[in-house]
Amino acid sequence: MSGTIVKVSGPLIVAEGMADVQMYDVVRVSEKHLIGEVIELRGDKASIQVYEETAGLGPGEPVESTGFPLSVELAPGLIEGIFDGIQRPLDVIYEQFGDRITRGISVPKLNREKKWKFDPSVGVGDKVIGGDIIGTVQETPAVLHKIMLPADVKGTVEWVFAGEATITDIIYKIRDEEGKIAEYPMLQIWPVRRSRPYLEKLAPEEPMFTG
Repeated sequence: MSGTIVKVSGPLIVAEGMADVQMYDVVRVSEKHLIGEVIELRGDKASIQVYEETAGLGPGEPVESTGFPLSVELAPGLIEGIFDGIQRPLDVIYEQFGDRITRGISVPKLNREKKWKFDPSVGVGDKVIGGDIIGTVQETPAVLHKIMLPADVKGTVEWVFAGEATITDIIYKIRDEEGKIAEYPMLQIWPVRRSRPYLEKLAPEEPMFTG
């Protein structure tokens, strides 16, 4: 889905021809591919918050919708990383492009190449529901990263991996109640505007000291 800029006001732009986009969809603005988010829809016009410098933009430039909401990537590697507000990995950008972030830059949020030692916590035939711990990764000496089943999934463990894998490698398979088998990696992508589900909120018993 593509549209055209009709107005630029600081970090806010208005584009027309955007009738098919959804609220909070991520868009790429102009030939520079600046990152933006749809924050209002009126007819075929979309108001877009641009999360990068908009100097030099003007009416007539293209806007392309990605079709996906602004999301965060959840997987091993998150704790050790240094990110900006839209989860761009600043350490990776520095290594590849130097100490100035070029507008429109696009790199994976989390490392797709690094392998992590995955230790399964379930076995074949186990019944699982969303939020169950499938396995763990010792991400840092202090942080044990728990790989959980996605919130909307339940079924029976059909296969589970043990050993080193990247965050995009398939590490387990689940058979649902209809007999369909789905494959899952360690990586989960979660829209930032959607609250994480929970069964119960526990009241704190003592303060958390952060130093």
